[in-house]
Amino acid sequence: MRLVVYAFFVVVSLVSQTVLAASRTSPPSGAIVVRAGSSTSGEFSTINAALNSLPNDSSSRSIFIYPGTYNEQVYITRAGPLTIYGYTTDTSAYQSNVVNIQAGIPASQAGSDDASGTLRVHKNDFKMYNVNVKNTYGPGSQAIAISQYGSRVGLYACGFYGYQDTLYANEGTQVYLKGYIEGAVDFIFGRRGLAYFGGNTIAVSGPGCITASGRQSDDSGSYVFNQNTIVLRSGAASNTSGNIYLGRPWSDYAKVIFKNTVITAPMNKALWSIWHTDAPQTDHVFFAEYNTSGSGASGATRPSFATVLTSSQAAAYSISSAVGSDYANWVDTAYLV
Repeated sequence: MRLVVYAFFVVVSLVSQTVLAASRTSPPSGAIVVRAGSSTSGEFSTINAALNSLPNDSSSRSIFIYPGTYNEQVYITRAGPLTIYGYTTDTSAYQSNVVNIQAGIPASQAGSDDASGTLRVHKNDFKMYNVNVKNTYGPGSQAIAISQYGSRVGLYACGFYGYQDTLYANEGTQVYLKGYIEGAVDFIFGRRGLAYFGGNTIAVSGPGCITASGRQSDDSGSYVFNQNTIVLRSGAASNTSGNIYLGRPWSDYAKVIFKNTVITAPMNKALWSIWHTDAPQTDHVFFAEYNTSGSGASGATRPSFATVLTSSQAAAYSISSAVGSDYANWVDTAYLV
């Protein structure tokens, strides 16, 4: 009997993985089509042209993007629900992504962090699958890949590439699942965002802090990370080893929780950092971990303002605590780990 039950669960697991690991190489029914260089009637050669063709109403719409590099800043504001699908042979993983949206505009030129974003999401009810978003500016200025201001926003098997301030989780409820996030300095940051990060690869390309929470009061906002892997990007700056931290407080109420994290990147032994020697900003922070493992965390000597959680304490920090108990109404739970 035990063998039968075990076999049943193995089959169920394999079936669920097969369903998730499907290909998406043609547009879903009703989707607007974007294809680089296209002059075919009914298709658009840029993402912005496709967005401009959509009615600014409450209707649900979708866009399908064929492989290519789209050199444009994309600003999404339409009222109704929107889903963007990238062409892929494996919907379950970012490694097969072949759609790239990129720009190289720094905040110093754009005028603000948000304005520098390659993808700016200023709407609720948005989903995106299997698309890479890149800010190619590099070191020297804040330069955002995604600037996120919406609620009920889900990013699935997407890649976000930058150096300083890659991912601006600034407002609203949002999830980042089974994707890739790359940067060096404060590259996951924001003020009022409520965000959950699950099953991602977080790649460090230079010295600095992974997170910079700017939470300004004891509100409900937090960044919760669960079952992510932190790695050193190939070709990272030579002075990166020993100079990587999980986070530092952009504001004094920073709240960041890492659970079940595997770290192979060569972290600083403290794991967590103050903001600056002249302004530590640690009086009210909540920097917490549970079940951190891997060579990068070996021999850690955490500062007094960091907390190591017990299993019962860690259970309080989840996707529900991060984005609300109604998450199943808008999150694609097939991507949860």
